[in-house]
Amino acid sequence: MRRCNLPLTALCLAVLASGPALAADFGEQVEQQLMSSSSRLFGFARPIAASASTPPGYARAPGQPASAQVLLAQGLKVSYLTRTAADKTDQMALWPSETQATHLITCVEESERQVIGHFPNGTEKYNPSVQRIRLADGQTETVLRGMAGCDGIRRTPWGTIVVTEEASDGQVYEILDPLALTNLTLTGRGTANLFDSTGVDVTDTTAKIALRSALPKMAWEGLALTPQGVVIAGDELRPGSYADSRTGIRDTDGGALFKFVPATPAAGQPVNNLDQSPLIAGSVHALQVSCVDNKQQFGQGCEVGQGAWIPVTATNARVDAYAAGATGFYRPEDLEKDPGYSGAGMRFCWTNTGNAAAENDGEVLCGVDREPLTAAVSNRTVTINRFVEGDSDFNQPDNLAFQPANHNLYVIEDNPNGDIWACLPDGADRDRKTDGCVKMLSVVDSSAEPTGFLFSGDGRTAYVSIQHSRDPADRSMDADDYATDDILMITGFRPVSGP
Repeated sequence: MRRCNLPLTALCLAVLASGPALAADFGEQVEQQLMSSSSRLFGFARPIAASASTPPGYARAPGQPASAQVLLAQGLKVSYLTRTAADKTDQMALWPSETQATHLITCVEESERQVIGHFPNGTEKYNPSVQRIRLADGQTETVLRGMAGCDGIRRTPWGTIVVTEEASDGQVYEILDPLALTNLTLTGRGTANLFDSTGVDVTDTTAKIALRSALPKMAWEGLALTPQGVVIAGDELRPGSYADSRTGIRDTDGGALFKFVPATPAAGQPVNNLDQSPLIAGSVHALQVSCVDNKQQFGQGCEVGQGAWIPVTATNARVDAYAAGATGFYRPEDLEKDPGYSGAGMRFCWTNTGNAAAENDGEVLCGVDREPLTAAVSNRTVTINRFVEGDSDFNQPDNLAFQPANHNLYVIEDNPNGDIWACLPDGADRDRKTDGCVKMLSVVDSSAEPTGFLFSGDGRTAYVSIQHSRDPADRSMDADDYATDDILMITGFRPVSGP
């Protein structure tokens, strides 16, 4: 059988055509070619051909090997980093840097503030919201309690941690040093007032945690930050949902993308006090993609193309965006900055989860904002295009992660027996889409989902949370008065030579 390297060129096609008879389906032959080239393109041997299935009576249990939890592409190995991460552990960030990380800082996506027990002195103990996990031994400790649905988390270019809430009125908190804080609890939603495990109020909050009310209230998940403090993120809202349950507005256009532009951009150096952060004050804008090239003519069908940022208020961002005609997407979830982009401004990619049961398989879109510090209706600085379109096997994408060095994009599904796909960058062909994707991992437990996926700084190790697995009825896997998740460590990725 003759083979050629992707992307398929005219010469390559001619070679295939001149050889033995083509397969009955040319697209299937291309997929087979991609899988057989996996080692060179993705750094692991043959990908998974089919998703995992759940054995009868399967449950997460003590003593269970990590290898029993996932199917992996050939050549990769899996082990536990920890089995004591809080239940619903979601996105994670390396700390203090990608190349010299000692910990993962993690978000726990528990949607409500719950009293789960008491500290030794009788003080109420709330569910974990932010934790740290030591990479050397998997030791897990709680940094902050009392958020609602902590989901998005990023290490900022100025040396802090930003954590966000996935709630209709979700907010943003900034943490100065997550290794120096233990068992602090927010006194309530919408405040940065804290008390510690002894019940004593913490007064010097600017040295610890700050509420960033200048950023939009919305259902946060992924976010991209520039060194100057610009933030781009999506509102995880399904089309047809309430823009705001208080107004009774239904049949909305879906979740908008928002941009925060700091009033005082960061200068590049780490901060030693949260009062120095660029997230203190600024303006908020929603993306409006236009259907023509010389003005903002917007509406249904304008999801891709040139766009501008229109002003909204931070406190009423979702309703303002709908009223002003911001472009709506189908549940924008994770959003990541592309570290391999070298053009003007920044490139970011995000997932629109969709709904596979409604035959909306979801997608990954990417945008380039050529002037991140600019936001004006008259200035179309953004271009949006589709990068991956879902299908019957690859659908409901949720999380994203760029692999360092080769910049392959990993896409994580929100599905029973959810899969993780590795996707090539766009090559020299004429389209703007990935040159192909293969299945790298599939979760065995249909009650769980993979999430929080990210790579080490060298791209040779990946971490993933197996979120909300079916646990034993006896609660023997609990830790710190709370149910737990497993964080898996995947090794064996090799350098790739590219297409």
